[in-house]
Amino acid sequence: MTMPKMSDTMTVGTLVTWHKKVGDIVKSGDILADVQTDKATMELESYYDGTILYQAIQEGQDIPVDALLIIIGKPGEDYQSILKKFEAPKPETSPIIENSPPTTNSQSESSSSSSTSIHIVNNQEDNRLKASPLAKKIAQEYQINIHEVKGSGDGGRIIKRDIDNYLELLQTQSTTTKSTTSYIYDNYEEIPLNNMRKVIAKRLTESKNNAPHFYLTMKIDMDNAIEARKKLNALSETKISFNDIIIKAVASALKKHPKVNSSWLEDKIRINHHINIGVAVAIEEGLVVPVIKNADIKGLSQIANEVKEYVNKAKGKGLAPEDFTGNTFTISNLGMFGIEEFTAIINPPDACILAVGAIVEEPVVKNGQIVIGNTMRITLSCDHRVVDGAVGSEFLQTIKSYLEDPLRILL
Repeated sequence: MTMPKMSDTMTVGTLVTWHKKVGDIVKSGDILADVQTDKATMELESYYDGTILYQAIQEGQDIPVDALLIIIGKPGEDYQSILKKFEAPKPETSPIIENSPPTTNSQSESSSSSSTSIHIVNNQEDNRLKASPLAKKIAQEYQINIHEVKGSGDGGRIIKRDIDNYLELLQTQSTTTKSTTSYIYDNYEEIPLNNMRKVIAKRLTESKNNAPHFYLTMKIDMDNAIEARKKLNALSETKISFNDIIIKAVASALKKHPKVNSSWLEDKIRINHHINIGVAVAIEEGLVVPVIKNADIKGLSQIANEVKEYVNKAKGKGLAPEDFTGNTFTISNLGMFGIEEFTAIINPPDACILAVGAIVEEPVVKNGQIVIGNTMRITLSCDHRVVDGAVGSEFLQTIKSYLEDPLRILL
């Protein structure tokens, strides 16, 4: 078996976990491994019945699409010809390894220093320096230039008390001058990029660099939407969120403004007649965008159920390729995190993305009176090659009209 292409944009996968080992008997449909693609971590099934004869990579390693992954056959069967075909080296031992936790800078320094002499900040070693072993150890721990410490022991020998006094002096100076002292050192953790984060970085950098973004922001009165949601949730078994209402409003608005539901294809513009809305979901590994297909013809309860299902699948690493492909427009909602307003980078191949902020209470003018109202800010990021300012503005006006009178999207 070679590494299959598990998403439309996948070029490399990371073997996260082997569920089987060399010598195990497997059947078609058995789960062989967890593979992290550019979109999600997914289960890889066996295509064949037989015994595992060879595993080409170890856990944590990357493997390109179509590269040799595993060999399944009869016990004792010679597979050297396959290895030669793929030019893969035969492992001396079982390739399965455990993931080791990331080490911090301070940990690596302490482990390496255990077998070396005292670290002197200015690297000027003095063979005539007199210091007790304990004093040297403390100086090493705090990265103190021990040559700057005055010894009070016999013959000017530096002892623990001298190091303690020197540290006290540095702390006092730090408090009064707010300056960085010589015993403070960096403490950090470096985490290797996974495939998802690499692809997110690559695609969004390309989007930001290649697509000329412009931004339109509008404030929406959410008082009626709040009341409508209360009534809906009193009647419906499925709890409707504000995000569900926004998805439905956006889908209905896209039907009226098809130019926003478009893609730039270098030599042509594609206007999509189907409305598939990607909903950005943050997970530990990065950002995934499951897609609500044909959102314009679905009711609020159906949208709510699909979103909940996608969020649970994303957090449980259970998204399938068809769950996050085919988007024609994307919504990124950070309102639940208290973010009132932001701009988002367009998610290719879409021409636009809508950034949704929190609903906040603030003074508003109604009927000539200043009252407390509930408002929400939305920002549309547009690819100027596809969408002009007037088109984007009309689209936002339509969304505003739907959210300020939600009954219109239920008709």
